[in-house]
Amino acid sequence: MTRSIPLLLVLALVAAAPAPAAELSKRGVMLDRVAAIVNENVISQSELDDQVSVISQRLAEQRTATPPADVLRKQVLDRLIVQEVQMQRAGRLGLKVSDEQLNAALNEIATRNNITLADLPRALASQGIDYGSYRENMRKEIALTSLRQRDVISKINVTPRELEQFIERQKKLPSETTEYNVSHILIAVAQDAAQSQVDELAKRAQDIYERASGTEDFGRLAVAYSNSQTALEGGSLGWRKGPELPTFFAEEIVKLKAGGISKPIRTPSGFHLIKLNETRSTDANRIIDQTHARHILIKPNELQDDATVRQKLAAIRERILKGEEFAAFASSMSEDSGSAVNGGDLSWTGPGTFVPEFESTMNGLAIDEISAPIRSPFGWHIIQVLGRRSFDTTEEQIRQRAFNQLRESKADEETELWLRRLRDEAFVDTIS
Repeated sequence: MTRSIPLLLVLALVAAAPAPAAELSKRGVMLDRVAAIVNENVISQSELDDQVSVISQRLAEQRTATPPADVLRKQVLDRLIVQEVQMQRAGRLGLKVSDEQLNAALNEIATRNNITLADLPRALASQGIDYGSYRENMRKEIALTSLRQRDVISKINVTPRELEQFIERQKKLPSETTEYNVSHILIAVAQDAAQSQVDELAKRAQDIYERASGTEDFGRLAVAYSNSQTALEGGSLGWRKGPELPTFFAEEIVKLKAGGISKPIRTPSGFHLIKLNETRSTDANRIIDQTHARHILIKPNELQDDATVRQKLAAIRERILKGEEFAAFASSMSEDSGSAVNGGDLSWTGPGTFVPEFESTMNGLAIDEISAPIRSPFGWHIIQVLGRRSFDTTEEQIRQRAFNQLRESKADEETELWLRRLRDEAFVDTIS
């Protein structure tokens, strides 16, 4: 576990005299060394060791060749550093995950596995997983997802012209009814890199391409050299429909056969290598169930915490139930700028439009019912369902899906750049 320790104390621990350490060792007290200092916090050697063990086991299960121990250890430490930098930013912004929000996420996991939340600890224990650690890891994942939504996704803009161009381009790109299993290697290039550095990284990318095109395993090369957050999964991006791929991926995917590898592709984040592992076809469903809803969103901040925001929304809900106008509150108070101008109206939407916490609550409401305040990665909401219908969305669905896919394809690249900036702005000292 990463522990918050004042920097002076960290330095004191690192520079501790050998005599006291020897005395502690004789008494059977294990001393945990520091692997890295990240701003005001530390990453311990035991945390690094644990993660190296987990990743090594996962690579073995995936039958991905493991790189040399020192290379794997460096990649794992880099990931822990990036995660720590994100968690510190989330902390500064007050992005806290309540027990209620955490339990809702765990309940969803339990439901998907056909068990109850109460049975989850026992099910995890049967796989050798400690429930307490699992909860805290899940809390961290939710916090990081909220941070990415705030810092990256919410700032991605899709213009009408981009949408029209994207729809036209889709007609020449991989089919939306085909899914592609893709792997990826990123050789990152700093935004302020000198030309000589860019040239050197381009040579490295070309060398990796030639090795991957020969006899070397792509997954092993990804673990060893990729700067992407998917490096320790062997570069795997999993299954994605054609339009869900980043645009520069899609343009190369159509040129590849299963097992094929692209030559290095230059983008603002660096040089990319793409491997198409396999493809599969899916059926396109044109008749979908839609929900017409509206909501009011209020976000916690330094001046009002989760409890305050929740109480404020609960009070608004009571006033609406007594006859005041939902739309008036949404227009004046909602922090969702896109819907506030329309009285909180979210129009007709299909499955998968909203984050799971929001959608599951919305789906459980009766027509005209107003939910109690619920938490999502964006903040606290109250939701009212105005109607439901089954709808042939052939044309509308294409546009909505294109919008979501264009935003997601932008998000991959923007996330890599955002993580690189966070890492570059942090004080990091790795202890050899």
